[in-house]
Amino acid sequence: MSIIEALKFRYATKKFNTNKLVSTLDINTIKEAFNLTPTSYGLQPVKLAIINNKAIQADLVSMTMNQQQVAEASHVLVLCIDTKIDTEFIKTYFNNIKAIRNTPDSVLKGFRDYLISDFKNKSQDDIEMWATKQAYIALGNLLTVCATLGIDACPMEGFSAKDYNEKFQLEKKNLKSVLVMPIGYRAEDDFMADLKKVRKPLEEIIIDLN
Repeated sequence: MSIIEALKFRYATKKFNTNKLVSTLDINTIKEAFNLTPTSYGLQPVKLAIINNKAIQADLVSMTMNQQQVAEASHVLVLCIDTKIDTEFIKTYFNNIKAIRNTPDSVLKGFRDYLISDFKNKSQDDIEMWATKQAYIALGNLLTVCATLGIDACPMEGFSAKDYNEKFQLEKKNLKSVLVMPIGYRAEDDFMADLKKVRKPLEEIIIDLN
Protein backbone atom coordinates (compact mmCIF):
# COMPACT_ATOMS: atom_id res chain seq x y z
CA MET A 1 0.00 0.00 0.00
CA SER A 2 1.04 3.59 -0.54
CA ILE A 3 1.20 5.68 2.60
CA ILE A 4 -2.11 7.40 1.76
CA GLU A 5 -3.80 4.08 1.02
CA ALA A 6 -2.48 2.73 4.32
CA LEU A 7 -3.83 5.73 6.25
CA LYS A 8 -7.20 5.35 4.57
CA PHE A 9 -7.16 1.66 5.51
CA ARG A 10 -6.49 2.51 9.15
CA TYR A 11 -9.31 3.09 11.61
CA ALA A 12 -9.88 2.63 15.34
CA THR A 13 -10.76 -1.06 15.27
CA LYS A 14 -13.71 -1.95 17.47
CA LYS A 15 -13.67 -5.72 17.03
CA PHE A 16 -10.71 -7.98 16.33
CA ASN A 17 -10.50 -11.40 14.73
CA THR A 18 -9.49 -13.52 17.71
CA ASN A 19 -8.10 -16.29 15.51
CA LYS A 20 -5.62 -14.20 13.56
CA LEU A 21 -2.30 -13.28 15.14
CA VAL A 22 0.37 -10.74 14.24
CA SER A 23 3.53 -12.54 13.12
CA THR A 24 6.77 -12.45 15.06
CA LEU A 25 8.36 -10.73 12.06
CA ASP A 26 5.83 -7.89 12.18
CA ILE A 27 6.12 -7.59 15.97
CA ASN A 28 9.87 -7.20 15.55
CA THR A 29 9.26 -4.46 12.96
CA ILE A 30 6.97 -2.68 15.41
CA LYS A 31 9.66 -2.91 18.11
CA GLU A 32 12.27 -1.42 15.78
CA ALA A 33 9.87 1.32 14.66
CA PHE A 34 9.16 2.24 18.27
CA ASN A 35 12.88 2.48 18.98
CA LEU A 36 13.34 4.71 15.90
CA THR A 37 10.59 7.14 16.94
CA PRO A 38 11.93 10.68 17.35
CA THR A 39 11.83 12.14 20.86
CA SER A 40 12.71 15.50 22.35
CA TYR A 41 16.51 15.82 22.78
CA GLY A 42 16.72 12.17 21.67
CA LEU A 43 16.35 11.12 25.31
CA GLN A 44 13.73 8.41 24.66
CA PRO A 45 11.83 8.72 27.98
CA VAL A 46 9.41 6.02 26.82
CA LYS A 47 9.17 2.24 26.90
CA LEU A 48 6.88 -0.20 25.14
CA ALA A 49 5.33 -3.13 26.99
CA ILE A 50 3.93 -5.86 24.73
CA ILE A 51 1.31 -8.29 26.04
CA ASN A 52 0.52 -11.52 24.22
CA ASN A 53 -1.28 -13.55 26.86
CA LYS A 54 -5.03 -14.09 26.58
CA ALA A 55 -5.56 -14.56 30.32
CA ILE A 56 -3.81 -11.29 31.10
CA GLN A 57 -5.60 -9.55 28.24
CA ALA A 58 -8.97 -10.71 29.60
CA ASP A 59 -8.06 -9.26 33.01
CA LEU A 60 -7.35 -5.90 31.39
CA VAL A 61 -10.90 -5.44 30.09
CA SER A 62 -12.25 -4.22 33.43
CA MET A 63 -9.30 -1.81 33.70
CA THR A 64 -9.94 -0.48 30.20
CA MET A 65 -13.52 0.78 30.48
CA ASN A 66 -14.78 -2.67 29.48
CA GLN A 67 -13.40 -2.29 25.96
CA GLN A 68 -13.26 -5.83 24.60
CA GLN A 69 -10.53 -5.05 22.09
CA VAL A 70 -7.83 -5.64 24.69
CA ALA A 71 -9.08 -9.22 25.13
CA GLU A 72 -9.70 -9.90 21.43
CA ALA A 73 -6.50 -8.42 20.01
CA SER A 74 -3.47 -10.40 18.95
CA HIS A 75 -1.24 -8.24 21.15
CA VAL A 76 -1.73 -5.27 23.45
CA LEU A 77 0.85 -2.50 23.38
CA VAL A 78 1.21 -0.35 26.49
CA LEU A 79 3.17 2.86 26.06
CA CYS A 80 4.92 3.88 29.27
CA ILE A 81 6.95 6.88 30.36
CA ASP A 82 10.10 6.96 32.46
CA THR A 83 9.37 8.95 35.61
CA LYS A 84 12.96 9.31 36.80
CA ILE A 85 14.72 11.63 34.36
CA ASP A 86 17.71 12.47 36.52
CA THR A 87 21.40 13.19 36.06
CA GLU A 88 22.23 9.50 35.65
CA PHE A 89 19.54 9.06 32.99
CA ILE A 90 20.94 11.98 30.98
CA LYS A 91 24.56 10.90 31.40
CA THR A 92 23.66 7.43 30.15
CA TYR A 93 22.21 8.99 27.00
CA PHE A 94 25.39 10.97 26.32
CA ASN A 95 27.58 7.94 27.03
CA ASN A 96 25.57 6.15 24.35
CA ILE A 97 26.30 8.97 21.90
CA LYS A 98 30.02 8.70 22.65
CA ALA A 99 29.97 4.93 22.16
CA ILE A 100 28.04 4.99 18.89
CA ARG A 101 29.39 8.15 17.25
CA ASN A 102 32.75 8.43 18.98
CA THR A 103 31.91 12.07 19.71
CA PRO A 104 34.51 13.76 21.95
CA ASP A 105 33.34 14.64 25.46
CA SER A 106 34.43 18.23 24.84
CA VAL A 107 31.76 18.50 22.14
CA LEU A 108 29.02 16.92 24.27
CA LYS A 109 29.72 18.62 27.59
CA GLY A 110 27.87 21.88 27.00
CA PHE A 111 24.60 20.29 25.89
CA ARG A 112 24.84 17.54 28.53
CA ASP A 113 25.34 20.06 31.33
CA TYR A 114 22.47 22.16 30.03
CA LEU A 115 20.06 19.20 30.05
CA ILE A 116 21.15 18.09 33.52
CA SER A 117 20.55 21.59 34.85
CA ASP A 118 17.28 22.01 32.97
CA PHE A 119 15.76 18.77 34.25
CA LYS A 120 16.90 19.46 37.81
CA ASN A 121 14.79 22.63 37.66
CA LYS A 122 11.68 20.91 36.31
CA SER A 123 8.91 19.72 38.62
CA GLN A 124 7.97 16.04 38.55
CA ASP A 125 4.64 16.96 36.94
CA ASP A 126 6.46 18.89 34.20
CA ILE A 127 8.82 15.97 33.55
CA GLU A 128 5.96 13.51 33.26
CA MET A 129 3.95 15.83 31.02
CA TRP A 130 6.99 16.25 28.75
CA ALA A 131 7.55 12.49 28.65
CA THR A 132 3.88 11.85 27.90
CA LYS A 133 4.11 14.09 24.84
CA GLN A 134 6.89 11.82 23.59
CA ALA A 135 4.63 8.80 24.09
CA TYR A 136 2.00 10.40 21.85
CA ILE A 137 4.63 10.87 19.14
CA ALA A 138 5.45 7.17 19.43
CA LEU A 139 1.76 6.27 19.29
CA GLY A 140 1.30 8.18 16.04
CA ASN A 141 4.35 6.52 14.57
CA LEU A 142 3.15 3.04 15.56
CA LEU A 143 -0.31 3.66 14.12
CA THR A 144 1.23 4.52 10.77
CA VAL A 145 3.67 1.62 10.86
CA CYS A 146 0.87 -0.83 11.67
CA ALA A 147 -1.23 0.57 8.84
CA THR A 148 1.58 0.10 6.32
CA LEU A 149 1.91 -3.52 7.50
CA GLY A 150 -1.83 -4.09 7.12
CA ILE A 151 -2.22 -4.47 10.88
CA ASP A 152 -5.26 -3.01 12.62
CA ALA A 153 -5.05 -1.05 15.85
CA CYS A 154 -7.11 0.95 18.30
CA PRO A 155 -5.39 3.75 20.23
CA MET A 156 -6.82 4.13 23.73
CA GLU A 157 -6.69 6.75 26.46
CA GLY A 158 -9.68 5.19 28.21
CA PHE A 159 -8.04 2.96 30.79
CA SER A 160 -7.04 3.05 34.44
CA ALA A 161 -3.34 3.85 34.45
CA LYS A 162 -3.31 3.22 38.20
CA ASP A 163 -4.61 -0.33 37.73
CA TYR A 164 -2.21 -1.06 34.86
CA ASN A 165 0.70 0.31 36.88
CA GLU A 166 -0.20 -1.90 39.84
CA LYS A 167 -0.84 -5.03 37.75
CA PHE A 168 2.50 -4.84 35.97
CA GLN A 169 4.39 -3.28 38.91
CA LEU A 170 5.53 -0.47 36.66
CA GLU A 171 6.36 1.96 39.44
CA LYS A 172 9.08 -0.42 40.67
CA LYS A 173 10.66 0.15 37.25
CA ASN A 174 10.19 3.95 37.48
CA LEU A 175 7.51 3.73 34.78
CA LYS A 176 3.93 4.82 34.33
CA SER A 177 1.48 3.66 31.67
CA VAL A 178 0.01 6.46 29.57
CA LEU A 179 -1.49 4.88 26.43
CA VAL A 180 -2.82 1.50 25.34
CA MET A 181 -3.00 0.13 21.80
CA PRO A 182 -4.41 -3.31 21.03
CA ILE A 183 -3.30 -4.57 17.61
CA GLY A 184 -4.34 -7.43 15.36
CA TYR A 185 -6.74 -7.89 12.46
CA ARG A 186 -10.29 -6.59 12.13
CA ALA A 187 -13.20 -8.97 12.52
CA GLU A 188 -15.37 -9.36 9.44
CA ASP A 189 -18.40 -8.10 11.38
CA ASP A 190 -16.76 -4.97 12.81
CA PHE A 191 -19.36 -2.38 11.89
CA MET A 192 -16.73 0.37 11.77
CA ALA A 193 -14.57 -1.29 9.12
CA ASP A 194 -16.51 -0.17 6.05
CA LEU A 195 -17.57 3.28 7.20
CA LYS A 196 -16.19 6.21 5.25
CA LYS A 197 -13.68 8.40 7.03
CA VAL A 198 -15.02 11.72 8.23
CA ARG A 199 -12.42 14.42 7.70
CA LYS A 200 -12.50 18.13 7.00
CA PRO A 201 -11.73 19.30 3.45
CA LEU A 202 -8.03 20.02 2.97
CA GLU A 203 -8.70 23.72 2.40
CA GLU A 204 -10.19 23.96 5.88
CA ILE A 205 -7.34 22.26 7.70
CA ILE A 206 -4.19 23.20 5.72
CA ILE A 207 -2.74 26.69 5.95
CA ASP A 208 -0.24 27.57 3.24
CA LEU A 209 1.98 30.38 4.53
CA ASN A 210 3.64 31.71 1.39
